[in-house]
Amino acid sequence: KLEAAGGAAYVSSLTDVVPTSGNVEYYAKIVLDQSTRRSLIKTSREIKADSFDETKDSRVILEEAEQKIFKLTDINQTTKVYGMNDIVPKTIQLIDTRYKNRGALSGIPSGINKLDSMTSGFQNSEMIIIGARPSMGKTALALSMMETIAIDKKIPCGFFSLEMAADQIGQRLLSQVARVPGTKIRSGMLKIEDFKKLQDAAVVCFNAPLYICDTPNMKLLDLRAMARRMKVNQGVKIIFIDYIGLITSENPDAQMFEQQSAISKSLKSLARELEIPIVVLCQVARAAEGDEPNLAQLRGSGSIEQDADMVMFIHGNRNANKETNEGYNPVQDRKIIVAKQRNGPIGTVELGFQANLTRFVNLERNKSGE
Repeated sequence: KLEAAGGAAYVSSLTDVVPTSGNVEYYAKIVLDQSTRRSLIKTSREIKADSFDETKDSRVILEEAEQKIFKLTDINQTTKVYGMNDIVPKTIQLIDTRYKNRGALSGIPSGINKLDSMTSGFQNSEMIIIGARPSMGKTALALSMMETIAIDKKIPCGFFSLEMAADQIGQRLLSQVARVPGTKIRSGMLKIEDFKKLQDAAVVCFNAPLYICDTPNMKLLDLRAMARRMKVNQGVKIIFIDYIGLITSENPDAQMFEQQSAISKSLKSLARELEIPIVVLCQVARAAEGDEPNLAQLRGSGSIEQDADMVMFIHGNRNANKETNEGYNPVQDRKIIVAKQRNGPIGTVELGFQANLTRFVNLERNKSGE
């Protein structure tokens, strides 16, 4: 049917108008949808013709119509139904594995000791929200976690930075790992020992399985496509997104809360599809300034708190500083409020924030000068 489709020249020209192969799944769904519509039209005509056939009993026509419609829905059905004979053996095996490895984390470690004890690490297929007011350290907390995950534990990690460029992320990571203040790096006012620390940190970071995508205002479908490629090509075990408010919806004409709702649901389904945890940073409403934030203050849509498996907030006094044992790393008091966790307890985790290194630290480690 080549000529009916427009001929060889037309078919070959189609490759020039496809913007990117990253959206191939979306295009395939369009083809499937149109195929379903054509099948519905054909089936409707057959049912209409049978309805005018006086030789057929109406109950037979209804039965045949039901079978034809069911056949269409069955072809397009992707949902699986599991019996308890499928679920119980897998559950027992999981329990047995956790018993043999008791004391070890079952998920991806965050590097925050008390948080990991509450969550057993970030679990596969979960969407985790980190919310805070501006300048409270959302990106810093994500980078601190990635330092543990990708640099210390060598677990492949993906990072979508929609707010900062990749070289800025690299600079902040070097500052964290080398323990050299970012102001020194930006101004160039470095000492010889600082250069040595940065060189050592560069070697460590160079070999870290951390993969950064810094496309600003990234469309939701492009983000999903890139996440799938990271999972297949780089084998990432966890993805961070900074932040949800900068993802561009596929339906820009919709109300803002509808756009945010669609993005939230899509990210949750992506976590389940890839079977990895996805950590999403989110702004908190201005009303939370100075007070402990709560679930109702997540900016964008109420569906974010509904879709998320875990919601945590960063809270603290920006001006409440104290000195470490060395005396040159001012630490601000911070705490993480775990406000929602589907499969575990909620509570508060006390932390220290080294503002000059934009780095979060465990307080018990910080007492020893770390």
